Amino acid sequence: MPGSLKWRRAMLGAAMVAGSLLVAAVVAPAALADGPVDALGLAGKIPTGIGLNSAWVVLAGCLVMFMQGGLALVEIGFVRGKNAGSIIAKFLVNFAICAACFWAVGFAISFGDGNAFMGTSGWFVYDARDFALAWPRSPTVTVEALWWFQFTFCAIALAIVWGTTLERIKFGAYLIYAIAFSTVIYPLAAHWIFSDGWLRTDFHVQDFAGSIVVDVTAATAALAVLLLLGPRRGKYAKDGTPQAIPGHNMPLFGIGIFILWLGWYGFNPGSTLNTLDGRFPEIVLITTLAGSFGVLAAVSLMWLRTRTFDIGMAGNGAIAGLVAITGPAGYIDAWSAPIIGAVAGVIVVEGVLWIDRRVDDPIGLLSAHGLAGAWGALSLGLFAAPRLAQYNLPGSHGGLFYTGSLTQLGSQAFGIVVVAAFVFTTSLAVFWVTKRTYGLRVTPEQENAGLDISEHGMYGYPEQFIPASELVGYGREAPEDRIGTGPLSDPEVTNS
Repeated sequence: MPGSLKWRRAMLGAAMVAGSLLVAAVVAPAALADGPVDALGLAGKIPTGIGLNSAWVVLAGCLVMFMQGGLALVEIGFVRGKNAGSIIAKFLVNFAICAACFWAVGFAISFGDGNAFMGTSGWFVYDARDFALAWPRSPTVTVEALWWFQFTFCAIALAIVWGTTLERIKFGAYLIYAIAFSTVIYPLAAHWIFSDGWLRTDFHVQDFAGSIVVDVTAATAALAVLLLLGPRRGKYAKDGTPQAIPGHNMPLFGIGIFILWLGWYGFNPGSTLNTLDGRFPEIVLITTLAGSFGVLAAVSLMWLRTRTFDIGMAGNGAIAGLVAITGPAGYIDAWSAPIIGAVAGVIVVEGVLWIDRRVDDPIGLLSAHGLAGAWGALSLGLFAAPRLAQYNLPGSHGGLFYTGSLTQLGSQAFGIVVVAAFVFTTSLAVFWVTKRTYGLRVTPEQENAGLDISEHGMYGYPEQFIPASELVGYGREAPEDRIGTGPLSDPEVTNS
């Protein structure tokens, strides 16, 4: 019976939450029994350099966290008004789940001491002595600062995943995948490349701030769920021709792009984990150039195609340029940033137009994050300066244009393929099980009504959907419902 099925699904969700709390209740006390460890032997004091670096990394993490708001505005702008409110609930709940899971398990797998496959120590982020910090290996920041910074990376990667699912996915599917992603899937990819994993140590794969670990990972997971979810109702005509489903608020989309751009100044410069070596201002410059040339290339290409300056492509050009420079930002000289950004701007235009004919990707995520992220990772094989590649690992190779060697380009391609294959396979499995048990997609009736009312019981823009007679407080009440004297009590004045 439908009622019993709904009850079982509700119980499944409750059981998952209860299980997570039970694990925390049982494991946390044992993990924390000995109290915090003074890993540096400084009795509560830290050197000035570590304090400055930690302050910078915490601030950078705050900028990355602010990207959640930027991406939310991008998605709100690109959906129809009946689905605008659902975006907020999704971002808040996913952020909270990611924080709990990355604190308990994910950070230890990503950066704890262990082996080339995964970290196996440092659960619940308390035994700082067990952590092998991300580059550089010397303790330049406190472990709590590093946790915060890396958590915001995991959280924004999780947020990116859902860009292909807008306007038709069940809210509970977010919760199930958020646990799997922030506990296992993302942490393993991060360990392999950001920490002491096999892709970094054995193949010298370079990824300064996440073109592979964040963007390729998120886009690959997004493709997995999209293939199982299918397109929005009305997206494709009977002959397969794509139909435009315009977003309801492009100004919000534009504000979101600028917030995301601001967040990138935490993403890339913050990944130095250091204020004292003077590198982060140069990375600010490199990031700005790549984003700007991404905009210019995308807008120019769309003008050549349509003789219009497309608003959406201008924003996607910025994102593509910034995504592409995320991986190479710390390993290249500034002269190559405009090239990387401009190529990404071209890729995102052609990618969005090609992908739209085949699958329903409402915000162009697969192109802006997947294709541009892959290009950014590959660009390291072309433009990595040997003197800067050494920051990844001693003995790391420079790019083709410096060394004449294809070695680093091959390593980058291998890293992309491995991470994409792992994330796609594991994500597809999680989403397939979810589809067969809880379900992935809302009913056609719920989709037509909009997710705001069908999944959350309220409207993002109630004045557009609720009858005027029910909108108390919006200045549209029926005259007989007004209370008081004076002009507002006069039906003729009220109706004028």
